[in-house]
Amino acid sequence: MRWYWIDRFVEFVRSRRCVAVKNVTLAEEHLHAHFPGHPLMPNTLVIEGVAQAGGLLVADHRQYQGNMILAKVPKAVFYFDPRPGDTLYYECRLESIRGEGAVVEATVRCGERVQGEVDIFFADAAHGPRARALFTDLDLVTMMHYLGAYEVGEDADGSPLRPPQHLQDRLSTLWLGGPGSE
Repeated sequence: MRWYWIDRFVEFVRSRRCVAVKNVTLAEEHLHAHFPGHPLMPNTLVIEGVAQAGGLLVADHRQYQGNMILAKVPKAVFYFDPRPGDTLYYECRLESIRGEGAVVEATVRCGERVQGEVDIFFADAAHGPRARALFTDLDLVTMMHYLGAYEVGEDADGSPLRPPQHLQDRLSTLWLGGPGSE
């Protein structure tokens, strides 16, 4: 089973930034254990939500080549705990990217309040003796599709965001005509 810690994208600008939304609800199992009578979303899950949103930003920039994974969290500062009823906005910025890794800086907001600030370093784990693919390129593009990135996103030149050309034919059969055809 895979857990998604973002509900949808509300903004996505290829190779620059994205904003993803996470609604914190009592329907989530983890809230009943953290803590009985005082439910809250643990900040480790906030970091995971930032990593998922930022990781898709990095993957899209790299046209879904390689296998970028969360390698280090050099900064994670939180000012309050998210509670049921809160809506979190993960505002991620792609700060640097090289062959071996990428850095994403994020601000987490709850309304007008800053809930946290997180920096994440992603490393490419697709090479070397211990390399293994966690997701295929189609898995990642499909996540982008279902999380609404292709509905709200734009390319760096301002045109509508689309999956990479090398995946278009494979996607059209999966999505019954491709993104935006529903």
